[in-house]
Amino acid sequence: MALRDIIKEILKLTTAEQLRLKDFFIKSLASYSASEPIFKDMSEQKHKDGYTCTHCYPTNAVRFGKYRIKAGIKVIERQRYRCKECGKTFTDVTNSPLKETHLPRKWLDFIHCMIGGHSLHKASGLIGVHHVTLFYWRHKVLSALKQMDIDYFSGIIEMDETYFLYSEKGKRKIIGRKARKRGGASQFRGISKEQVCVLVARARQKQTFSKVLGQGRSIKSKLDQAIGTKVTTTNTLCTDAWLAFKAYAKEKGIEHYQFKSDGKNGPKGCTISKM
Repeated sequence: MALRDIIKEILKLTTAEQLRLKDFFIKSLASYSASEPIFKDMSEQKHKDGYTCTHCYPTNAVRFGKYRIKAGIKVIERQRYRCKECGKTFTDVTNSPLKETHLPRKWLDFIHCMIGGHSLHKASGLIGVHHVTLFYWRHKVLSALKQMDIDYFSGIIEMDETYFLYSEKGKRKIIGRKARKRGGASQFRGISKEQVCVLVARARQKQTFSKVLGQGRSIKSKLDQAIGTKVTTTNTLCTDAWLAFKAYAKEKGIEHYQFKSDGKNGPKGCTISKM
């Protein structure tokens, strides 16, 4: 059937049927196109120094054909590799959370649900994957985050801190406060000991580092302890107005720029000034 014939048949559908068809194509094609940059970026980062074997780790591997996977309504091909040292084959997702995942196109949507703080049941309804499967996906993500580490940053680094309400979910006897229902809110205004500070740093070369600094607003010593020797005088640091960043950069002799709101356009209208 020619494309024009297909269009004629679509025009014969009712408005409700056309909307259902539109929703089908959006879910099938958009999910495919959104996930592919992730695999491309993963491949570039993994093999930037050569094709590295995920079993014995020498950079003595070669391309070894391709394999097919189904992504939505499309069937796409991805690269397979073979190590000349151990003879084993591997792919770009070997030893990653995406290994043996049958729905890789759904992972990006699931990550958005995690960032949004959605429960597994709510995420299941949003992305169409059973909540038990999402339970294992979540633990894969958390396990991968624990293993993420770098020796040092290169070039320009953007760094910021974020806060989460301290949770004692599952604990029967909570001391010092009343139990909260489904998250709740802190009994104190602003940053307090009921919140956990998490540091996130991202370099322009796509190096990422995150670590829990402790409860309450953190200080320079905790920042220095978390970052260690990962940031040097060869780096340029870009942060917000948190005083610990300024004190840390000054002590280490690191070039430091601070983002400031211009007071007119809000968060989007920001200027940068050298500290």
